[in-house]
Amino acid sequence: MMSLPFYQRHHDHYDRAYRHKALQSTVSQYQKETKSQSAVYAQGSTAYARGSAAYRHASAANFSLDSSAAYSHGSSAYDLESAAYSYGSTAYDHSAALSKRSSAYSLDSESLTKSSAAYSRGSESINKLAMAYRLGAEAYSLGLKDSSLMIEDQSYKMSPKAKRAKQNFISEDKENEAIDYSVPIFTGREVNISGITDTEEERIKESAAYVAQRNLFATGEGVSVSKVAKSTSEEEHHEKKSRKVAIRESAERMALKKTLEETQAFHKKMNQDKLLHAPEFIIEPRSHTIWEKQNVKFNCSVAGWPAPRVTWYKNNVPINVQTHPGKYIIESRYGLHSLEITECDFDDTAQYRASAMNVKGEISVYASLVVKRYKGDIDASLLHAGTASMPMGFGVSPHGYASRFEISFVDKFDVAFGREGETMSLGCTVVINPDIKRFKPDIEWYRNGVLITPSKWVQMHWSGERASLTLTHANKEDEGLYTLRVVMGDYYEEYSSYVFVRDADAEIPGAPGAPLDVQCLDANKDYVIVSWKQPAVDGGNPILGYFIDRCEVGTTHWTQCNETPVKFARFPVTGLIEGRSYIFRVRAVNKAGISLPSRVSEPVAALDPSDRARLRSHPSAPWTGQIIVTEEEPAEGVVPGQPTDLQVIEATKNYVVLSWKPPGQRGHEGIMYFVEKCVAGTEDWQRVNTEIPVKSPRFAVFDLAEGKSYCFRVRCCNSAGIGEPSEATEATVVDDKLDIPKPPGRIMPTRNTDTSVVVTWTEPPDAKELVGYYIESSVVGSGRWEPCNNNPVKGTRFICHGLVNGEKYIFRVRAVNAAGLSEFSQDSEPIEVQAAIGGGLLHAAPSPPYDIMVLESVRDSMALGWKQPKVTGGTEITGYYVNYREVVDGVPGKWMEANIKAISERAYRIQNLKENMVYQFQVAAANLAGVGTPSLPSQPFKCEEWTIAVPGPPHDVTCIEVRKDSLVLLWKEPVYTGRSPIAGYYVDMKETEAKEEHWRSVNEKPLQNKYLKIGGLKEGVSYVFRVRATNQAGVGKPSDVTEPVVAETRPGTKEVVVDVDDNGVISLNFECDQMSPNSKFVWSKNYEPIEDDSRLNIDTKGGKSKATFKDLGEDDLGIYSCVVTDTDGVSSSLTIDEEEMKRLLALSHERKFPTVPLASELAVEILEKGEVRFWLQAEKLSGNAKANFVFNDKEIFNGEKYKMKVDQKTGLIEMIMDKLEDKDEGTYTFQLQDGKATNQSSLVLIGDVFKKLQDEAEFQRKEWHRKQGPHFVDKLGWEVTDDCNVMLKCKVANIKKETHIVWYKDDREIMVDEEHDFKDGVCTLLISEFSKKDAGTYEVILKDDRGKDSSELKLKETAFADLMNEVCRRIALSATDLKIQSTAEGIRLYSYVTYYVEDLRVGWVHNDTQIKFTDRVKTGVTGEQIWLQINEPTPQDKGKYTMELFDGKTGHKKTVDLSGQAFDEAFAEFQRLKQAAIAEKNRARVLGGLPDVVTIQEGKALNLSCTVWGDPTPEVSWLKNEKAFVSDANCILKYESGKNVSFIISTVSTHDSGKYSLVVKNKYGTETSDVTVTVICVSGQTDTAQGQDQNNTTVSKKKKITTASKRKEGEKKDVTKPHVEEIIATEETPVPNEIPPVETEKDTKSNQQAGKTTDGKAAAAETVPQPAESLDRQGKKPTGKKP
Repeated sequence: MMSLPFYQRHHDHYDRAYRHKALQSTVSQYQKETKSQSAVYAQGSTAYARGSAAYRHASAANFSLDSSAAYSHGSSAYDLESAAYSYGSTAYDHSAALSKRSSAYSLDSESLTKSSAAYSRGSESINKLAMAYRLGAEAYSLGLKDSSLMIEDQSYKMSPKAKRAKQNFISEDKENEAIDYSVPIFTGREVNISGITDTEEERIKESAAYVAQRNLFATGEGVSVSKVAKSTSEEEHHEKKSRKVAIRESAERMALKKTLEETQAFHKKMNQDKLLHAPEFIIEPRSHTIWEKQNVKFNCSVAGWPAPRVTWYKNNVPINVQTHPGKYIIESRYGLHSLEITECDFDDTAQYRASAMNVKGEISVYASLVVKRYKGDIDASLLHAGTASMPMGFGVSPHGYASRFEISFVDKFDVAFGREGETMSLGCTVVINPDIKRFKPDIEWYRNGVLITPSKWVQMHWSGERASLTLTHANKEDEGLYTLRVVMGDYYEEYSSYVFVRDADAEIPGAPGAPLDVQCLDANKDYVIVSWKQPAVDGGNPILGYFIDRCEVGTTHWTQCNETPVKFARFPVTGLIEGRSYIFRVRAVNKAGISLPSRVSEPVAALDPSDRARLRSHPSAPWTGQIIVTEEEPAEGVVPGQPTDLQVIEATKNYVVLSWKPPGQRGHEGIMYFVEKCVAGTEDWQRVNTEIPVKSPRFAVFDLAEGKSYCFRVRCCNSAGIGEPSEATEATVVDDKLDIPKPPGRIMPTRNTDTSVVVTWTEPPDAKELVGYYIESSVVGSGRWEPCNNNPVKGTRFICHGLVNGEKYIFRVRAVNAAGLSEFSQDSEPIEVQAAIGGGLLHAAPSPPYDIMVLESVRDSMALGWKQPKVTGGTEITGYYVNYREVVDGVPGKWMEANIKAISERAYRIQNLKENMVYQFQVAAANLAGVGTPSLPSQPFKCEEWTIAVPGPPHDVTCIEVRKDSLVLLWKEPVYTGRSPIAGYYVDMKETEAKEEHWRSVNEKPLQNKYLKIGGLKEGVSYVFRVRATNQAGVGKPSDVTEPVVAETRPGTKEVVVDVDDNGVISLNFECDQMSPNSKFVWSKNYEPIEDDSRLNIDTKGGKSKATFKDLGEDDLGIYSCVVTDTDGVSSSLTIDEEEMKRLLALSHERKFPTVPLASELAVEILEKGEVRFWLQAEKLSGNAKANFVFNDKEIFNGEKYKMKVDQKTGLIEMIMDKLEDKDEGTYTFQLQDGKATNQSSLVLIGDVFKKLQDEAEFQRKEWHRKQGPHFVDKLGWEVTDDCNVMLKCKVANIKKETHIVWYKDDREIMVDEEHDFKDGVCTLLISEFSKKDAGTYEVILKDDRGKDSSELKLKETAFADLMNEVCRRIALSATDLKIQSTAEGIRLYSYVTYYVEDLRVGWVHNDTQIKFTDRVKTGVTGEQIWLQINEPTPQDKGKYTMELFDGKTGHKKTVDLSGQAFDEAFAEFQRLKQAAIAEKNRARVLGGLPDVVTIQEGKALNLSCTVWGDPTPEVSWLKNEKAFVSDANCILKYESGKNVSFIISTVSTHDSGKYSLVVKNKYGTETSDVTVTVICVSGQTDTAQGQDQNNTTVSKKKKITTASKRKEGEKKDVTKPHVEEIIATEETPVPNEIPPVETEKDTKSNQQAGKTTDGKAAAAETVPQPAESLDRQGKKPTGKKP
């Protein structure tokens, strides 16, 4: 194309036979410019080389245009794509081209015109274009002197439609002739460069030189390439073509023609049918480079349906014409859109974007604008901009205008207090001497050390004398330490003061303050993390959370991002629209209401980070016209690969943020992502973003159950499909990974000024990601706390301003991180607000020194020593001042200063004294607060020459490293050594309260060192010490006694620790958590300060100090101690002797030359798909670690068979094989190398071990295939329910609605009433009352369209026995307690079970003796009742009865006591029931035969008969209508054999109608049977009734029974049909609960005979119950035999 903006990276490919419209428009524009311009383009050829592994950029096409013409017409280099269709190529000399840019090295205008015409004429152009492939070209020289570029023998891929055959361009017999070549057409991606730098030019030269040198080496000799004459005829070139070349070119012409026709037809259809389609830029805006004050206009043309709406952006911010009237002019006419910028200035240098959008989508194009400034000799503006922008050489000091500037500040700004929303101004008058008019200062403002730039929130002004800074709308973010820096050349001065900004008044009383410092982190295409800081003021109620709002830039509509408040001060906002810019704000909420919104964040664009970095790296560079084209295979239709490096970067109670890297295999189109989750330990993956895939490689997962563990994975997708998932993350618990910090400790206030206090504290333990601290103050006794700062402060020191002088305050501090605010620290000690100097003990001047003594005296000088002040004033003592005065005759004189400069030692020699004069001395200590009160005057000392032989007293005796049983004593040698050198020292000690005579010497021999570690102390005892020096003359005067020291180890005491790191570096480490702001670590060797740093390197950070040995050796042996100044004696030491040195050196060597430590040796396991995984775990690996994989002493490499992976982060090395074959038997070895460390581990897989592993892998592979469809997780098994039923169950997985389950027993399908719903993935089959008939083989089958799976359970033999044992055990456990029941036969003991099976063996024990069953004592089961029947019980049956139930393994017992009252009551009830049974058995009764109702025609004969029974034989009588009735001539009543009763009426008449009753009676009872006779009058009756089938009698049994004993319910009585002559009598079905009485055999036979006397129409069978020896388990009543 003619002009492409520099920042474009993503282009459609032009390898589809030039289907893109942009090329057509570009060629057309090129033809027009060719005709209208007189300048001639210079065209060069491209050297193209292809590497073995990747495509190389050889060089780019370079077009030369006259510089003046190029600028006036706005043209740029012609695209390489169109260059491929030019005629031939010519040699292009790079050096000549640089010197003669306006010269023409090109084709003549005639050939160029033919080229453009050929392109527009369709097929004719193709014939012309084929000539572009002629062999014969010229070398492309890039300044190479003696070497020429030769085209390599290789083939080029032409296009997706046709492939070019491989061709050999070099012939052995034509080495010195011109070598013809063809210009290849290759797939290209345009990479636009913003300019050719020196580095790029060198790279081009090196690439060309490399290609030329490689070809020279390939042929073995140089090849000179001669130029092909321009006038060579076309016929010569055609003659050189081979047949293969001609066929290839013909095929390409056909392919190009077909593609052009298809493309034209497609676009024609689109335009004719007016189909909906997304916007497409036909003409894209062109980048411009102009001068200031010029106008510029961007033009573009857009196609699309519906007509797209075009919006213009500047640096991704919409351009608002209304806010800049006259600056921007935006026009849209008939699809042509333009943006005009008038009178451009330097601020208009930016990237401009045109965005077209309709209902089908949105597309953007970019163009850049560079505005240049005119450059004179010296830009006048530079004189006002400071040295940073001045030309080189325009310097000042020290060789410029002034050697030094004096900068002073007048009318300075003080500590300022403001409120949110107010306008605040800071100002200061600056005086600079000397004043140079042409050289003005740089005025810089800093907040908390960060340079402030002007913005809508901050305005700066410099009047020439006064610098001012205005906060137009103060916010808490503006709070901090403001510094004004005035820079003059190499010199600068600063002035600082603090600005406090309080919260604005809340709209709702009690609402919290607004959050602050809202920032956007990790922005991506549709995702951004918003962070903020919590406010200091919560309104009196805890903050419940925060609401995050977003607003698209250019609009005023705010949208709330979260439905419920979040407590964590970071929140991922999703659902952003790619390419649009947003701002955010945050609001806090408590139970009182919602706070005011925070200050809005800086705008952030929803872009890929690489796009954002690209825009930042080229914000305003001009278009240079250079394009680099790289060859790349088309990869459309490629399913994307797996994302990599998936990890959880943040986890809270509300959400989890995932991050990953895009896959390497993704094609040329964009990819999107689907995120999946599952509960840890399961494989139930669920898609999180089911509706819309995400574009960013970041995603926030919400709606997770707090406390649960989840795993996550990501899939890529594009138009080709959805790729394989990434590796799943480790299990992540949904909880805040960042804990709320603990409270800070040791709050210490110290005085500062009369309105401020310095507060220090210690960092809370285990604090992570602290953003700062909030400090609060309260007047003692008020109970009201006020915030001292509203923006969290870093560090552990803060000055609280605005306090009331003279008031006493207490302070407290809380730490802040993203998880929340810590609890408040403990309140500090009260402190009165006063100025520090002279105002108390804390941070005040030190107290006076004391115990002044003379260490040495000579004629004119005296050496003094003294003790350190007991109170240092809260800071380190910086020095001492000594005064002296003469004492004449006891009268002291005037004090005189002995030293002007403070001395740091506690010993000083005063010179120029008068001999034999008496002097007094006093000493004053000084610190940062000032000089303290001088000490009291010492006792008078005479200045005279000491002549004693023994040494003077040692001085400066101190105690360090105090522990419960030891301490270290230090001292300094005497100033006066006596007449001979000091030979040593003696140390004396005693308990503090002991008398003087209790002094004892610690050492027997003199010490050569000036230190001693004293042991054997008693814990809690106070001691004092002194030191004496000795020489040849004797022992000198003792030193002053030390202060009392208590032998104790204070809490928190730490020791010096020696450490050897991974690099073998040996170091001493000491840590202190009791430091004050001015504390320092002081290291000593043998208690002498370390001044030589050649052996030791000391590094101190915070409360930790490390002394590192550079090369530990014998010179480093000794005692190393560390003292922390300005603390309460914090110190420790460590001794390195020869033995310790050897140990440390050995350990160091091991660390320097280590072996890679292994957490586990090489192991093998089978994966889910049957893959074989070899792995080992190293304890730790660096990023440079590598591994070699060896099989049977031969190294194997990553490929199709072996998938190898080394994870340096986790130390896991693994190799995966898809399948284990027979040839894979052998020894596997992993060799590790991590720097110098090496290790290896081997695993031998041979013989049975290999075979077993191979079989297991094959089994697992089959299992994996099985699990792709519905399958069983747990095979079919059984369990016995609480109801003693058997439930067959199995666990299934991968089930869907269409999955069916079928049950089989012994290959016969079991019909199940209800369809299983697979709840909880469990399938069950319930078998009630399981017994032997249920034994067999059970099988369950799962099946659907994906496959089937089956599981079988054999319940036979042993398996069935085991199940029956469990069933019997459950039944036995269900047995109820034994109960006693009396019956007519005897006493019954019984128990109920759930149900009974024969396998449950029942035994009975009487008084510990097994019962033998007889006819009298028998057992049985009736239904669910297990009983023991004792017939005709006797007293011998009394005792304890036990029922034993044996389930096959164990026995279960139930016991009852049948004795005493229990037996008596049961026996009495038995007697009663027995008599009742006898009465019931022998009472008089009608067995059957009489109907209830008889209907008969008049004149007929009526004969009724029945059978009666009773013992003794009953009496029989008849009643008619309740009156006695006797036999007569018409009615014959018979009673025969004591059983058969008959009722005969020979001829019935209407008078015979009535109710007849048969009454039977004996001593046991009476029974009455009624029959109602109805006589019907019939005309024309005959003597004999002929229609017996037409007359029916309906019988309904209603008997009145009076018995001596109550009749049992549920007894059944059989009825015999009566004999009726010439009628048919039928009776209803007897009542089912009637039980027939028991009859004797004799009576039964009589009844049978009586029944036979009838005509057989009414005979009925009667049942007689038989004694039941054993009843079946279904509880059926015994069936009697017919009598």
